[in-house]
Amino acid sequence: MNFSLYIARRYLFSPGSSNAINIITGIAAAGVVIGAMSLFIVLSGFAGLKDFSLQFSTYFDPDLKIFPSSGKTFTFTQTQKEKLNQLKDVAYFSEVIEERVFLGYRDKQKTAFIKGVDANYSNVIHTDSILVYGDWLTSNDFQVVAGNGISRELSMMVEQTYTNLLSIYVPKPGKGIPNDPSKAFRSEKVVNTGIYSVNEELDQKYVFATIGLARKLLELPEDKVSNIELKLSSNANEEIVIAGLQTIFNNDVIIKNRIQLNDTLYKMLNTENLVSYLVLTLIAIIALFNVAGAIIMMIIDKRGNLKTLYSVGASLSGIRRIFLFQGALMTVLGTLLGLLIGFIVITLQQQLGLLMITPSLPYPTRITPMSFVVVFFTITVIGLIASLLASSRINEKLVNK
Repeated sequence: MNFSLYIARRYLFSPGSSNAINIITGIAAAGVVIGAMSLFIVLSGFAGLKDFSLQFSTYFDPDLKIFPSSGKTFTFTQTQKEKLNQLKDVAYFSEVIEERVFLGYRDKQKTAFIKGVDANYSNVIHTDSILVYGDWLTSNDFQVVAGNGISRELSMMVEQTYTNLLSIYVPKPGKGIPNDPSKAFRSEKVVNTGIYSVNEELDQKYVFATIGLARKLLELPEDKVSNIELKLSSNANEEIVIAGLQTIFNNDVIIKNRIQLNDTLYKMLNTENLVSYLVLTLIAIIALFNVAGAIIMMIIDKRGNLKTLYSVGASLSGIRRIFLFQGALMTVLGTLLGLLIGFIVITLQQQLGLLMITPSLPYPTRITPMSFVVVFFTITVIGLIASLLASSRINEKLVNK
């Protein structure tokens, strides 16, 4: 095997007898480099795009969220609160009430959701990261913080006085159509003290309010909540926490983590990443079979040397290994060079912003160890298969001709 590897190195780094052979070998080597580089850049680009798309969920979505197993609300008793406080891996939790409402501001109307939160909500969610103007909620039950989209649609600015009030309407429960439409809704007038922004969908969806105002509008008792949002400690074991929560709530709730809360987005990003990887792998397969062509041309070029090697006692399997090792060396060295060039390109993108989405936003990228591993094994495995197929063309008839 050492003999085969030695001859393979000599053949790889020494020029062939024909200029055409050298050109074909150079094209094959360039294909390996470009394939590895392209695959690494795409994987790094998708990793950065995934981080960029999900960064908003880290601002808005909690580590865990508890939902009722049926209906819109569930009971959260004082005893359950005490037990929840005793879970060591739960840093903070916040009671939340959500319901669809109708908003009216001056002569404009809009449907949205009111999200009533308690004082702990700012410990669970980074409200300072989503608040773009004004102030967050205080203990005053007649304040709200509206989404940027809601604010624009209603032409509603942040108010410091109670001169321009936002009206919130909630339908009263019951059957049939009331004779007096004015009695079909419960309503409160509030002042908008802040504007938040997460993304276009959420900016159009929520109006934050105190949980007291939400309970008053919906006429809910103190022990009823729509969900509970939790922030875990840094070293928390998520599975253990979920098991503890199910025990507290008698397995009568649904608990979701941040990935499950955004499962559609995760699936879409992962699918796009997989499809791009498969497409580029197909292109790499086409490019890497140039390696097989280059090896076959090299076999033809070195046919005289092969006869000599066979005559002095080299076995057919040993001669085949020469070209198998030659293709493997070309593939591995080309892959390493491609990874190095791809790493340099991604680093320059991160430092200099070579490709910009907007004048102020460079295309996001992230270098991960997994990208190196995936690219190296993908390219080298394809290259080895191509080399094996090419080297298998050597037979006794060839070396005896």
